[in-house]
Amino acid sequence: MDLDLRPGAEVPLSGAAGQTAATHALASAAYRDGPVQGLMKADNDWAKSEFKKGKLSLFEPNLGEAFSRAVQVRMLGGARKQMIQSFGTEPQSVVEHCLAANRIRRERDARLTALMAVFGLLFLPGTLLWLGAFQLRRTIAGAQDKRAGALGVAALVAFGVLALLLFVRFPLSGFWGLYARAALIAPVVGWLWAKQVCEKYAKDLRSRWGGLLSGGGVPAKIPEAVPRAPGESSAEKLRRSLAQLSAEQQSNIVFYAGPKGILGMGTRWGAWQLAEDLVPREPDSEIHPFRSWDVIKSIHDQLRMLERGPLHSGGFPTPSIKHWIVSPVGEKATEVERPKGAEVDGYQIKDFEIQRICNEQQFGSGNRHYLGVQFTLWDGQLVITLMITVTVLHHTLRIEVTGHALGPVHSLFTTKPKPEEREVSRSVKFWETKTKTLPLVKVNEVVRLTARAPFTWVPPLGDWLGGKLKLPEPFGLRHVWADKPWRHRFMADDALRAATPVLRVVHAAAMKVLEDNGADIERFDNRSKFLSAQVQGATPSRADLYEA
Repeated sequence: MDLDLRPGAEVPLSGAAGQTAATHALASAAYRDGPVQGLMKADNDWAKSEFKKGKLSLFEPNLGEAFSRAVQVRMLGGARKQMIQSFGTEPQSVVEHCLAANRIRRERDARLTALMAVFGLLFLPGTLLWLGAFQLRRTIAGAQDKRAGALGVAALVAFGVLALLLFVRFPLSGFWGLYARAALIAPVVGWLWAKQVCEKYAKDLRSRWGGLLSGGGVPAKIPEAVPRAPGESSAEKLRRSLAQLSAEQQSNIVFYAGPKGILGMGTRWGAWQLAEDLVPREPDSEIHPFRSWDVIKSIHDQLRMLERGPLHSGGFPTPSIKHWIVSPVGEKATEVERPKGAEVDGYQIKDFEIQRICNEQQFGSGNRHYLGVQFTLWDGQLVITLMITVTVLHHTLRIEVTGHALGPVHSLFTTKPKPEEREVSRSVKFWETKTKTLPLVKVNEVVRLTARAPFTWVPPLGDWLGGKLKLPEPFGLRHVWADKPWRHRFMADDALRAATPVLRVVHAAAMKVLEDNGADIERFDNRSKFLSAQVQGATPSRADLYEA
């Protein structure tokens, strides 16, 4: 058994129980191959990725290369913007796999760069001719026309035949004649060697891709996270960036973007409001003073008992119950900004400020307080969030419960690697067929990887030549590539079923506070029964769209 004794941080997937599937699916994109344009199909209706094309399509990155670099820069870059929380996933684990995938590709590119220097740079005229032929073929094939693609292949074959003829009967003699012949054949020899290197690393990347989607524990090795010398600061900087990412994921501040809903939680699919006047139970008495926070605290305590029931029927898993501060942003906002000041500790609004917002900021501008009940189901593929807010305006107490559902990651991220196979006729028993496994790395892919390798050491130059992926803003790993849960019958059922018991617990807890403080709860009780009947026939709607 071979032991890997190389220095480096072997970071296992730390996905918590019930959150691994979505995390693994997103992390697998770092190891994928295929065209980068495939990632655009996974975008949802309002968050669109963009690929800025470079000067030459021959240097264009594939899906895994573009995804890994874009996520690494966006999540760990020094000038990065604020992130949106990725509920149901662990973004740090995804970023670690992007770093690990980039490390594997750097090892591959180091070998390909050496081959390019020996067989390409020393014989530059021939290398440029071969690269020009492949670029011409790629340009013609880019027309998405079978005839154009066939023409590109024919042009490449014709160039190969011409190169062979020149090698046999070159017009020059002496040293330049020998050099010209070597310049034509050396890139081909380098390509054969490079093909073996590309095949080796392609198998490694694909095994990690498949391992993540099969539920295996594929570790993300990050040597750059381990200091090699006492004065080395890059490893410490990377460690702090990853810690900052985890802290931001745990933030209690979320952003409401109009029809887009709460970013990271999904749009509202339902809203139920209980609003009645506060009147004393006895005509000659008064209601004992209480505040919105007293009602919220009672609701919070009762929601902690949700997983308990009179029957042994499985029931609710333990939910995450958290106080949220919701900050409004524009529908077309391209970035978000978290509050700063004495009321904020890192990415967390302090408790005393949460209580102040709950009691005082109920009308007009400013942030709002919500109590959230969140269920992470289907191994992290479904996130159900029910948000509760309590407001008191004049004599009216309003208790509002809204439902949010974040669906599974797009099916692009859950497809496993498949070997390239083709059915061919047997040589002797021609009436029978056999399955032939094709090489993982095709001819043009070897050329692309080898030509691109020297420029990966200078990323801005590589981006200029081949292009780069621009992620949609405001960016969060999960909500950008989340699909609608309503396409999956069982997921839709789970979202709809969660609303009824939560709504009833909220109403019961609120009315207990009202009753304890001498308020008449008859009207509240009648309205609660009406809502309780209404929520049983709940169907998903677009509650964030207010149509005149």
